[in-house]
Amino acid sequence: MMVNEPSAVQPSATPDDPARVAEFEARIARGESIEPKDWMPERYRKQLTRMMSQHAHSEIVGMLPEGNWITRAPNLRRKMALIAKVQDEAGHGLYIYCGTETLGTDRQELVQQLLDGKAKYSSIFNYPTLTWADIGCIGWFVDGAAIVNQTMLAKASYGPYARAMVRICKEENFHKRQGYEIMATLANGTPEQRAMAQDAVNRWWWPSLMMFGPHDAESSNSEELVRWGVKKKGNDELRQRFVNLTVAQATAINLTLPDPALQYNEQTENWDFGPIDWDEFWRVVKGDGPCNRERLAARRDAHAAGEWVRVAAAAYAAKQQRSATEAA
Repeated sequence: MMVNEPSAVQPSATPDDPARVAEFEARIARGESIEPKDWMPERYRKQLTRMMSQHAHSEIVGMLPEGNWITRAPNLRRKMALIAKVQDEAGHGLYIYCGTETLGTDRQELVQQLLDGKAKYSSIFNYPTLTWADIGCIGWFVDGAAIVNQTMLAKASYGPYARAMVRICKEENFHKRQGYEIMATLANGTPEQRAMAQDAVNRWWWPSLMMFGPHDAESSNSEELVRWGVKKKGNDELRQRFVNLTVAQATAINLTLPDPALQYNEQTENWDFGPIDWDEFWRVVKGDGPCNRERLAARRDAHAAGEWVRVAAAAYAAKQQRSATEAA
C-alpha cells in the first residue's frame, strides 16, 4: 500500500554531483526501480513531484463532472456504478498524494497549490457534462486514454508511482467498461438516445486527444521523463495508440468519430487523424476553459466545508498520542 512507503531522505551529497548523476542514470538504463531513500537528482525529484501532483489533482477534480450526475443517473444500477467510480477516483488521488509525499512534499502543500490556482490538472476536466451520454463518453474516452498512459506508468522508474499505477489501472479498466456499456446501450436505443450518444462523441473526442499533452517536439518535460524512465513512451506515440484502439471500438457500436481526415495508413499500420486545435488546449490549460472557474470554486468550497473534519481528526490524533505517552 502507498501509505506504507518510507519518507524520502535526501543524502548529504551534492544533488548535481556528476558522479552521482552518472550512477543514477546507469541504474535507470539497467531498468532498476528508484525508491524513496535512494539518491536522485533534484531535477528528477522535482519533475516527479510536478507530474504526480498533477495526476493526483486530476483524479480529485475529475470527480466533479461525474458527481454532478449521480442523482440523475437513469436507474439504480447506474447510480451505484457511478458512485463506486467516483469513490475510486478519490482513492486514486490519495494513493498518488501519498506517493508524492515520499519525494519530500507534504500533501497539504500540494492541495494548497491547487486551491490557489498555481497547480495544473488535466485539461479534460474543464469541460461540462451536459447529458447522461457525457458520463458514458468520459468512461470510454477519458478513462480509456488514462489506461493507455497509465499502463506505461506502471513500469515507471520510481517505485511508489509504478506500484500505485498497477492498482489504479485495474480499477480504470472497470471504469472504461462501464462507460463503453453506457455508450453501446444508447447507440442501440431510440433515435433520441443515439443522437445523444453521437453528440457526446463529437464534443469529447478532440479534448480526449489533447489529454496526452503537446507534441513531443514541443514538450521538454516529455523528453526528460522518457529519458529517466518515468514515462516509457512519448505523448505522440501514446496518443496514436489510443486512436488505433478507439476507432475499432467506435465502429463496433456504430458511432462516428468526428474527424473527416481519419484514415487507415497501410504503410504505418496506424490510423492517421486530423490536426488538433492546440490553441484551445492552451486556453483551457491557462484557465480559460468552459468550467475552469467552476471546478476550482467547487474544490475551494469543499475544502472550506471540510475544515471541521480536519480539526477533529487532528484533535483525535493528538489525544491518542497523549494516551500512548501516558501509558508508556
